[in-house]
Amino acid sequence: QVQLVESGGGLVQAGGSLRLSCAASGRTPLDWLGWFRQRPGKEREFVTAINYSGTRTNYADSVKGRFTITRDNAKNTMYLQMNSLKPEGTAVYYCAARRFMTEAREAAQYDYWGQGTQVTVSS
Repeated sequence: QVQLVESGGGLVQAGGSLRLSCAASGRTPLDWLGWFRQRPGKEREFVTAINYSGTRTNYADSVKGRFTITRDNAKNTMYLQMNSLKPEGTAVYYCAARRFMTEAREAAQYDYWGQGTQVTVSS
């Protein structure tokens, strides 16, 4: 089993920054890790993902150039640096892990999930 715990969410003004963390425990190491978000009244959507070595990343068009995903395998932790935040970025952010060594952008392709952390961007 794998446990994922997010932290770092909060309230920030538009244009500000936040850094989310996702700590993994249990059956590590994990290959692909990802961040998803769910805005009020919307379905969960892909934000970004990273492979084990950190050499491959994938971003949703809406966050390219503003968000950066990284990971520290020694600490079993993944990070999401979010800059130039917009009010439409208000959502619950979830980290997810995938058992298979191929990248994926669909929530159904991820096997383990954290409980989520709220990010609120005020205008």
